[in-house]
Amino acid sequence: MSHALNSRAIAGPLHNRAALLNPNTRAQIAATAATAGWHDGRGRDGWWRHRNGGYGWVGPVFWPFAYYDFYDYTMWGYGYDDPFWDYGYGDIYAGIFSPYGYDDLSGYWSQGSVQGSGGRRVSARQAFASQTSTPDQLAQMCGDDSRDIAGLPIDQIQNAIAPNDAQRAALDDLANASVKAAQDIKAACPTKIALTAPARLAAMQTRIEAMISAVGTVQPPLQKFYDLLTDEQKVRLNALGEDQRRAEAAKNKNGSLVGNCGAAQPGVTGWPSAEIDAKVHPTEAQRASLAALQDATAKAADMLKASCQTSEAITPPARLEAVGKRLDIMLQAVKSVRTALDDFYGKLSDEQKAQFESIGPGRPAASRQSSAAPLHVHHRTHASINGLIRHFMSMARW
Repeated sequence: MSHALNSRAIAGPLHNRAALLNPNTRAQIAATAATAGWHDGRGRDGWWRHRNGGYGWVGPVFWPFAYYDFYDYTMWGYGYDDPFWDYGYGDIYAGIFSPYGYDDLSGYWSQGSVQGSGGRRVSARQAFASQTSTPDQLAQMCGDDSRDIAGLPIDQIQNAIAPNDAQRAALDDLANASVKAAQDIKAACPTKIALTAPARLAAMQTRIEAMISAVGTVQPPLQKFYDLLTDEQKVRLNALGEDQRRAEAAKNKNGSLVGNCGAAQPGVTGWPSAEIDAKVHPTEAQRASLAALQDATAKAADMLKASCQTSEAITPPARLEAVGKRLDIMLQAVKSVRTALDDFYGKLSDEQKAQFESIGPGRPAASRQSSAAPLHVHHRTHASINGLIRHFMSMARW
């Protein structure tokens, strides 16, 4: 696999603000980066894919473009197939049973082809054992703390509400807070490539904690700004995303926020008991911890399902409050699963751990329900990526 995030197909759109403001374009970039190593691009149907076509895990990164998803829902409230609400139990499952093996993750290595000392080629496993720094390109999917990227659509808001001096000052405070929030989220980008299930859930927890911190940073200035608006100005602000919501609703007549909330592809997150038995061969003592882990994941799924929005929040402050509540539940779910996972994983031998980690990369072939040939890892990027990205970037410009 060539270095997915260093390719021209990914590097260009990652620096294009107009493209990244489009959630569909972000989903396609994430899909390209997440599945660049799968033969003929069929990894776009990978079992860890979100309903909107994006992916919650792109190599070692959990929640690519978190900042954009965070603000899209807060300011515009898409509702239907919203990227923010696509995150849930499926991502915890993918954290436990990662779809990536050692060789897959080498595609996210900053050097493109992994080299040992003196230019000698070494295996991905050997390279990661000695040095596992995350390439700089991964940070581009974690967020950007520049005011141009992280700032709210100030001009659009000003044109809509024609603020007075006090409102303009409050809007500036909100813009500054948004930059700080983006910095918090970006700072939680992984600094090392997590190669084990416990390490992946730890990275996931760190990322969610950063987003919760971002909510706390933005919430007071957003509420202050909103409270300073007249009723007419509030109507204008709330109407900014109305056309987008109507367009999304028209495309998803049978969809709803609840229906797509954190849902994974059907039938792909069932507990892989048969695979664990066949590969890990757990002892009786390990089985008790495994049962506790399975129970923890089931409870996490129930918690996340119960925390889905039952109705559309109308105002930006209300939507941000919903974001905060959802993230709090996600954090509780990850922590509970992580505790049980650490207990189970700590009781495994090195060989058992290696076998446990091999379950996820085998899922794409095992979980396909069609008669199509199984997926295979292929060590080159799919040739049609450039055309695909150009297509979606043209949509963003439109």
